[in-house]
Formats: sequence, C-alpha cells, structure tokens
Amino acid sequence: MADHLVTIDNVDMRYGGAGGVLAVSGLTLNVEKGEFAAVVGPSGCGKSTLMRLVTGLHIPQTGVVKVAGAQVTKPISIVGMAFQNPTMLPWRTTLDNILLPLEIVERHRKRLRRHKAEYVEQAERLLETVGLKGFGDKFPWQLSGGMQQRANLCRALIHEPELLMLDEPFGALDAFTREELWQVIRDLHAAQQVTIVLVTHDLREAAFLADRVFVMSARPGKVLHEHRIAFPRPRDLELMYQPAFTEKVHELRGEIADARQAA
Repeated sequence: MADHLVTIDNVDMRYGGAGGVLAVSGLTLNVEKGEFAAVVGPSGCGKSTLMRLVTGLHIPQTGVVKVAGAQVTKPISIVGMAFQNPTMLPWRTTLDNILLPLEIVERHRKRLRRHKAEYVEQAERLLETVGLKGFGDKFPWQLSGGMQQRANLCRALIHEPELLMLDEPFGALDAFTREELWQVIRDLHAAQQVTIVLVTHDLREAAFLADRVFVMSARPGKVLHEHRIAFPRPRDLELMYQPAFTEKVHELRGEIADARQAA
C-alpha cells in the first residue's frame, strides 16, 4: 500500500452552522509521502477549504482528515504554508521574517535562543537555494514581489515541515517571475523531498510541477478527476511547448469547464 502522508476520507465541511454554505461534500483524496500534488477547479470549489482542513484550521462536520497517520483535530505544526500574499512583517528584516515560525513552533522555540546561529545558517542556506543570497538584511519593502515570494517559501520551509501547502503562491506575479519560481519550487521539492500540495488556478503550473493533479467540482467541492502527470523529471520550461503538455492542459481546462456548467 502507498505511504499516504495526507488522507481526506468522505469529508463534508459547512460554514455558518446547519443552514450555512456547504463548501465541500464527500471530499476524498490522498497524497503520498514525497509527492507533489496539485488541486485545480472552478472558483469557489473549496480548494482553500481543503487547505484549511489539512492544516487543522477547520475540523470537518463529517469524515476524517489524517496527516502522517494521525487524525487532524487541531492546527498541526508539521505543515509549512505559503499564500498568494507573502504577508511579511515590514519592521523585520528578510532573515527575521524567515525565522518567525521558529518562535511559534514549540519544538524549535525551545532551541531558538541557544542555537540561533545554527538556525540563521539554515535560513541563509535556504535564501541561497531560492536565489536570494545576501538579501537577509533587507526589509520587505526593499524586495520585489517575486523576491518576497521567494523569502516566503524560505519561511514556510525553515522549520523543516513534512508537508508544504501552497495556496496560489505565484498568482499575483508576472508571467516571467512566475515561471522562475516554478523552477525554484521544482528544485526545492527535488532537493528536500518534502511533500507538497499546491492549490492553483494556473493549469500550466499544475501540469508542470505536479506528480498528480486533482480536478474538483463546483461547490460543494469534491474530486471529479485525478491525473497522474507522466512527464519525466527534472522538467524544463521547454516542456510547455511540447504537444503532449498542451494536450494535458487542454484536457484539464475541458474538465473544469464541464464542472462549471454542471454547477
């Protein structure tokens, strides 16, 4: 049996009490350890709800969510998260922004004071990995949007999470910067062997980065289709000009168009 890091089994999640909005219904999917999974679907299909369920920010009314074999009943610390808006604290340097989760995650908080130099070195290594060597002492307002998002990825990875959740992290960036960051996250995944779940509207992004793509229905969201993406790794941006890639993106787009019409 596959080694599942994330299991969502027949989950219903309703906002606002018994008469509220049913965001997802009968949602079932699993993500294997070390896998890169992408979730796509029409607007309002429950993609962000899925993120909150996996991280324990929401607890479902019915069904079970498990991460690393344990049922999720509260927010969990083995997850790193990056969102579309990097939300870096403007009064802290880039390095201090990256170290912020270590002040929150209990097992690191205890060590941080005594071993700060070790953690700073780790943050500097991450900065180098994402192409920001030497920028640790800059403030967020001194960085471009793409640079802030690179720092945001470092912050999500600094506490060595087993699972990295990415919610539209590149959506606000221009096309060239976005493609640069696809390569950064591709290389981070290969180097760190972290399990990644990416929620995105960009079908090219999903097909380029993921091992599997889950297509969700319109609200209430559930998984309609699952695609195993067979393009060999490491993938180069040239892949996106190949007919097989274009065909896969068109297939995904067609499924989402059908899901919107079925709503």
